[in-house]
Amino acid sequence: MKKLLLLLPLASLLTGCDDPAPPEAFTPEMAGFSSEFDFDPLRGPVKEFSQTLLNDKGEVAKRVSASLSKEGCFDLLELHDVENDSGVALILDANFYLDAQTHEKKVRLQGKCQLAEIPASGMTWDTNDRGFIIAAKGQDVQKEYRYDADGYPLAKVTIAKDKRLEDEIDPPADPRKKMNYTAVSLLNNHPLSRAKQTCDYDRHDNPLTCKLQITDESAAPPVEIEYTIKNEIKYY
Repeated sequence: MKKLLLLLPLASLLTGCDDPAPPEAFTPEMAGFSSEFDFDPLRGPVKEFSQTLLNDKGEVAKRVSASLSKEGCFDLLELHDVENDSGVALILDANFYLDAQTHEKKVRLQGKCQLAEIPASGMTWDTNDRGFIIAAKGQDVQKEYRYDADGYPLAKVTIAKDKRLEDEIDPPADPRKKMNYTAVSLLNNHPLSRAKQTCDYDRHDNPLTCKLQITDESAAPPVEIEYTIKNEIKYY
C-alpha cells in the first residue's frame, strides 16, 4: 500500500509533464496584415504560406501568398482577386513596400515592420503600445480594429461618409481552433452577410483546409455560397 501511495504523486507529476503547451499568440504584424488584406492569420514561425479560395465549382476565386522573415516581417506579399481581375505584389525594401513590377513605393512602414501609411491615398494606421493596429484614417474613411487576448482579429469597423460597415468574428471556445468561427457583416446596423468556417489544423494550430459558408442576406431571398480554402504553409 505504501509503495502505491508513493507512486501516485509521481504519476501525477508525469501526467502534468505531458500537458501540451498553450497555443502561440498572433503577432501584431500577422494580425494587422490579415485584417487589412483579408486573409486568415497564422501562428508560429511561418516562413512561407499561400491561401487559395475555391468556389463551389473548384475554381480559384482569390489567392494570397507571402514569405516572412524569422522576425515575422512580411518580405513579400502577393494578392490576387481572380473574380475581379485585380492583384498586386509587394516586396519589402527598408521601411517601404514596393510594387514588385514598377518599384513604386506603395506602403510605408512603422516600427519593425508594421503598416503605417499609403502615401498615394493618405491612409495612415495607428498602433497601440503592443504594436497592434487599432485605427486607420484616410481622406474619406476611418477604420477601427479589435483583437482578443491572443492577438486574434475580432472586429473591423469601416466608416465612409454615411456608411458604417462592421465585420465581427465570434471564434470558438477552443483556443487552438480560432478559424472555426462564425462572423457577421452589418451595413448601417442591417445584416449584410453571415459566415461560418470550419477547418482541419496542423501541429502549429494553423488551418490546412477550411470549409466556408457565406450567406448573402442583402439578397431576397438570401443566397448561400460555399467555398473551400486550401492553405500551404512552410515553417522555419
